[in-house]
Amino acid sequence: MSTMPPKAGLVLSGGGARAAYQVGVLQAIKEMLPDSKVNPFPIISGTSAGAVNAGSLAVYADDFGKAVDNLLEVWRHFEPRHVYRSDFAGVAVNSGKWFAGMIFGAWMKNKPISLLDNRPLQALLSRKLDFTRIEKNIAAGALDALAISCSGYTSGQSCSFFEGRPDLDDWKRSQRVGIKTKIGVEHLMASSAIPFLFPAHKLNREFFGDGSMRQVAPVSPALHLGADRVVVVGTAKLKSEAPDRTRGDNYPTLAQVAGHVMNSIFLDSLAVDLERLERINRTISAVPRETLVKMGLTLHHVDVLVITPSEPLDAIAVKHVRNLPWPIRFLLRSIGAMRRGGANLASYLLFEQGYCRELIQLGYNDTMKRRDEVEAFMAGGLSPIPGVYERTVRFPVVGAESRAVAAAAAAAAVPTAGGGEP
Repeated sequence: MSTMPPKAGLVLSGGGARAAYQVGVLQAIKEMLPDSKVNPFPIISGTSAGAVNAGSLAVYADDFGKAVDNLLEVWRHFEPRHVYRSDFAGVAVNSGKWFAGMIFGAWMKNKPISLLDNRPLQALLSRKLDFTRIEKNIAAGALDALAISCSGYTSGQSCSFFEGRPDLDDWKRSQRVGIKTKIGVEHLMASSAIPFLFPAHKLNREFFGDGSMRQVAPVSPALHLGADRVVVVGTAKLKSEAPDRTRGDNYPTLAQVAGHVMNSIFLDSLAVDLERLERINRTISAVPRETLVKMGLTLHHVDVLVITPSEPLDAIAVKHVRNLPWPIRFLLRSIGAMRRGGANLASYLLFEQGYCRELIQLGYNDTMKRRDEVEAFMAGGLSPIPGVYERTVRFPVVGAESRAVAAAAAAAAVPTAGGGEP
């Protein structure tokens, strides 16, 4: 198998503890490479917990195998205390601040308020990652760019902070911008600051929270940075059809509502963005190249391989949620997150060895089951149209009479320099 094209991108989405699944996928990809030391993804983009994995890959981009092994070592031995305060004192103090903030919020200005204290994660990242290596890896040609997406609480914009080659420039689109800067631990903390659960972080002049919020185009940063082939690793199965409606007589618990909100933040935008990219790819394939040139369109086809869990991760979480420290269990039980219906919320906070290891194994197995497809894609021999999701998923083709109009509309809405961007 040959190495990937030089403009291959890796997109790692958010999902809290669910991001352990991504590590299993990366482990499988590492084993497929002819030389595991060579980084197959010169362009890396991460959001939320995916930003933590992306940052680690970029720091060790000069040795991809070592980067993956480092991630495996951390995620296989994760405990909640490595990510947030899980002792009684820590939970009690933060919970007290949370409830006080709801009552006396008007008098608690400039006081960071969150349900959990994630300073242990900041200490872990600062200890494990030397962010000065990113610039060295870029200079050595082992990496083109790293993008970390955050959501601005003041501007409402999705901001992709990136560090990359000198020829890469900022970009600005509706409600989303790309800002060139030096990536540090503060960017990873801001991107992974799940609303309500973890405190916002200030970058430059604005406070930022989890990058999955208001991120209408998760694949976009990788394309802006020059990727023309993208591997997207999600943390939930993407479905092309609406799920069956079931009867619900009981009023939803706070955990069920919170889990529904989490899914909306972390999952929905990725599915929409991939479907939009699929439509643009179909349209481009149906319009002659000379017509696109005549219309002044700079769109081009983008191959996308999507790898997502074959099993619902909240169902796996149910088996492990009782292994959390008792103060966290007590907190989750009070909002209904210890029951099966509320396990969706717990699946984002379950930084526990058994759960993380099971997700790593699932990611590894899911990728190995598609080995031929993954190797063909990475070798540049697969153009999955249709099939930007799974091979069994299909979307309607744009009508012949509206193809040119659709292409023009797509280009007008998403112009890029030298590429097609959803």
